[in-house]
Amino acid sequence: MKSPLQTILMGTQMLESGRLSGKPEKMEKIGQAMNDECVRLLTLSGRVVMLTQIERGELQLHMVRVHLLPLFSDLVTTFRLKAAKPVEFEVVCSEDLWVTADAFCLHEILSNLVDNALKYSGKEVRIRLSAEVAAGGMLQIKVRDNGIGIPQSQQMRIFNRFERVASGSRITGASGFGLGLNFVWQVVQLQGGTISVESTEGSGSEFTVSLPL
Repeated sequence: MKSPLQTILMGTQMLESGRLSGKPEKMEKIGQAMNDECVRLLTLSGRVVMLTQIERGELQLHMVRVHLLPLFSDLVTTFRLKAAKPVEFEVVCSEDLWVTADAFCLHEILSNLVDNALKYSGKEVRIRLSAEVAAGGMLQIKVRDNGIGIPQSQQMRIFNRFERVASGSRITGASGFGLGLNFVWQVVQLQGGTISVESTEGSGSEFTVSLPL
């Protein structure tokens, strides 16, 4: 948590010093950076709270019927607005697909996977969101990207706490805490599902979330 706090502290010190008076563009840039870091801290604290609740057996899921196509549409709209680089979305989902899940947790699961797809991609991003009922009666939701991919040796470790793709930040400049995929893995399991990844280094990744209907 030190990095975002240091950014916020430096920003407030610069604004208070008066050195930026008459420089509205720089003030706006610093203000935006401070806002972004506050959002990161809120996201982190929320995930830490939920992971703690899971470990203590205290997380209460509110299982409801979730309509998938509107959920996908909401994610696409949100990430198109917040993406700092061009992103092309493809959505493949029947209008009549529903799943029984905790709506908030499912939204957080998919948000994390889409956010990672953006972070670990190049200058132009292609993301495919799809859903279908598999042969075993489970619903499969897939998030596929055209990013840097994950080395075979790291594909199981990325679901561990504080693990990140070793070369990810060096190649893409992506920042993170290494809690997102562990959060996703635990919440998916808590709902009776599984998550897996298929990836080729340099050619993108596909995450598959399987949930009971």
